Amino acid sequence: MSSSRDGFSSTFGVLAATLGSAVGLGNIWKFPYLTGANGGAGFLLVYLLATLLVGLPVMIAEISIGRAARGDAVSAFQRLRPTQHWGLIGVLGVIAALLIMAFYSEVAGWVFAYVAKAAAGGLLSTDPATLSAAFGGLVSDPASALLWQWAVLVLVGVIISLGVSRGIEAVTKRLMPILFLLLVVIGIRGLMLPGASEGLAFLFKPDFSKITPAVVLVAVGLAFFKLSVGMGTMVTYGSYFRAEQNVPLTAARVMLADLTVSMLAGIAIFPAVFAFGFKPEAGPSLVFITIPAVFASMPGGAFFMLAFFVLTAFAALGAMLSLVEVPVAVLAERFRLRRWQATLISIGAIGVLGSLAALSGSLTADWKLFGLNAFDLFDYVSSNILLPLGGILIALFVGTSWGRAEWLAELSNRGVLANGGVARGLFVLVRFVSPLLIVLVMLKGLGVF
Repeated sequence: MSSSRDGFSSTFGVLAATLGSAVGLGNIWKFPYLTGANGGAGFLLVYLLATLLVGLPVMIAEISIGRAARGDAVSAFQRLRPTQHWGLIGVLGVIAALLIMAFYSEVAGWVFAYVAKAAAGGLLSTDPATLSAAFGGLVSDPASALLWQWAVLVLVGVIISLGVSRGIEAVTKRLMPILFLLLVVIGIRGLMLPGASEGLAFLFKPDFSKITPAVVLVAVGLAFFKLSVGMGTMVTYGSYFRAEQNVPLTAARVMLADLTVSMLAGIAIFPAVFAFGFKPEAGPSLVFITIPAVFASMPGGAFFMLAFFVLTAFAALGAMLSLVEVPVAVLAERFRLRRWQATLISIGAIGVLGSLAALSGSLTADWKLFGLNAFDLFDYVSSNILLPLGGILIALFVGTSWGRAEWLAELSNRGVLANGGVARGLFVLVRFVSPLLIVLVMLKGLGVF
């Protein structure tokens, strides 16, 4: 390993970059609509418990593996256990990152397109049919779909090519505070609307009758996926952590900040949704159809709509940086490529795969495998197979191969930190609890039950 290997340069940089990976469209888009569709506050409580039992322990495991090995997602496992085949976990992570970026970059393209539409005043309508037509026109137009996807990929590529400290860290250190500020501003505006209390009650007053086994599994799955685990990102970012970084504390702060962003997103969305009589269970269309109608209904809505889509674009950008960094790090370190070359190859590969996803609403709509178009297929394979499989294998690696002694040594920074009790508790979760819950989520995702 080269001593000149880039890494995060400050504690805040570590927190901002890692949070940027965890915070994505899942916070602004998926979390609100799943909360709305699964009963509000009751779902939120289950989600929080699932985060503590699944998301946080596996996240800490990935970061610790990366920091201990100081290598990319594939090399990290091979350095820790050279004679075994655990590097397969990293390979699965790279494949997952590429597939996720293939469709995620298209959704991000829609968000960036909506920034432009909001700035031009093209979304100021309360008519669902008009807004549905605007969104449908974007998705079904091959030129627009590809243009916005590639614009996003070029932006991500430029930032990644600058390096870890001058690119990823420098950008996320600026994006994350702005994202929080915009969420707070929009949330305050939503709370000032007549009828906003109904939205707050929906978000914070549990209805335990709506907590079913299916809702529990949805919450566990969301907790696992929202913290960017199982896709190689946290192993890669962990390899850039400083040696003295307190990994459990940093991960807990990221989890709490990630939860705060999700809560702020809920506060920004649900009071306004209820105030103007829209449905909280609108599903994936919540961001692209319901939200524009909500903002168009309020005084000053044009400004707040633009602010909302800007913060959503920022959230998407932070997540994409971590996803693209996974294959870039592998190409740069294992194949000795210059960073700009590794970035160009990675962006090109994502662009080719992503084009299939981008055209799923138009030219390739009839190209289906197992009844799924490219967009849905990439989403299904990554979310229901690769990510949970990666999480299960990471838990097995820590619990059976890396072992308790190495785990305790790494989490305590080789005895510097007095956190033995916490580390032992986390080891029990990683070895026994987390993999069992992830298996259940995987089986549900595959339709076994």
